[in-house]
Amino acid sequence: MSKVKELPGEAIVAATQAPSIKNSFFAYIQRIRGGDMGALPAVLGLVVLCAVFAVARPSFVTAINFANLFTQGAAVTLIAMGLVFVLLLGEIDLSAGFASGVCAAVLAVTLTNAGLPWYVCILAAILTGVIIGTVLGSLVAKVGIPSFVVTLAAFLAFQGLVLVLVDEGTNISIRDSVVVAIANKNLPPWLGWAAYAACVAIFAGVQLLRARKRAKRGLVADPLSLIAFRVGMLALFAGLAVAALNLERSRNPALVSLTGVPIVVPVILVLLVAWTLVLRRTGFGRHLYAVGGNTEAARRAGIPVDRIKISAFVICSSMAAIGGIVAASRASSVDPNTGGSSVLLYAVGAAVIGGTSLFGGKGRVLDAVLGGAVVAVIENGMGLMGYGASVKYLVTGSVLLLAAGVDALARKRAAAAGLR
Repeated sequence: MSKVKELPGEAIVAATQAPSIKNSFFAYIQRIRGGDMGALPAVLGLVVLCAVFAVARPSFVTAINFANLFTQGAAVTLIAMGLVFVLLLGEIDLSAGFASGVCAAVLAVTLTNAGLPWYVCILAAILTGVIIGTVLGSLVAKVGIPSFVVTLAAFLAFQGLVLVLVDEGTNISIRDSVVVAIANKNLPPWLGWAAYAACVAIFAGVQLLRARKRAKRGLVADPLSLIAFRVGMLALFAGLAVAALNLERSRNPALVSLTGVPIVVPVILVLLVAWTLVLRRTGFGRHLYAVGGNTEAARRAGIPVDRIKISAFVICSSMAAIGGIVAASRASSVDPNTGGSSVLLYAVGAAVIGGTSLFGGKGRVLDAVLGGAVVAVIENGMGLMGYGASVKYLVTGSVLLLAAGVDALARKRAAAAGLR
């Protein structure tokens, strides 16, 4: 009799289940049935909302409105990206909105009043966010005050701090061309296409490298057909987006031309890629998920829980600072309302709508981008249809409640299936 070579568990799977698009599709369906919905609800909601608004208001699908969606939702999306790190721990940061306002005020004061160079002012604003996050995270991790209480107190205090920085209500204009360009200018069309080609090439390279590494280790690797499908979908939709943004959007091109991808778009993409790599490819990211899943188990495993919590709050406030810079750039000014009103609610809503769990241990930075797109589409579409703030709040609140309900039901289903 011939001897049968024993294979490790994952190698047996590789030998008995040939990787294919069909098998990957059925595996995805099984994950959904098990309660792991991922970003599916956000994607479906985004498609439905866009379809409804496109039918109700054809102007929704124009090139100029498509570009407006990116600039309108940029600040909220950036703040939501930072909130994902705190939500992964099962914590909350209610001060992120006004923290962005404080950092924007620091930018305006140092730039306009002190006359410092733009790069020094941006660094000062981000450093302010780092300090805020360190203080909040230390109070939560070291002192043991619940994050809800700490950040609620900071929410109230930062409103007063913004008033102090802007001299009790003064509107501080921002005239620096570099800072204003962040949210108001566009890339040249050729540069937009170059960035598009680079993104597709990098994505394809990462996918192929990952598959090659897994194959060398004897693990199940994605087939080339599936990789080609992913790269093709990215190339198709990103190409359509770049083509639409490169169309002439000015009503009077002879006077001023308005074409190209908004500068804030590559800013968001770079941060999305960077933080995704941090969560998926570093020890810090794995520890963050572990602490969010079971804090006591993570502590017993030797994970520095306090340091992880402080780091998460630092990242959250730093991203709030970047969001504040973008908001100040878009308005070309800073006033007491910067970072206030519904900014925090929309940012938290964006993260949750995108698929990040309020219970901790589940979420991605991409969730904030998808959720931010949903919030921006609702805000923009309702505005085009002539609805007031009351209807916008009602619809956004309903979508947020639906997303939280889907998350809760998914967790129950996952627990029943023995996945949690």
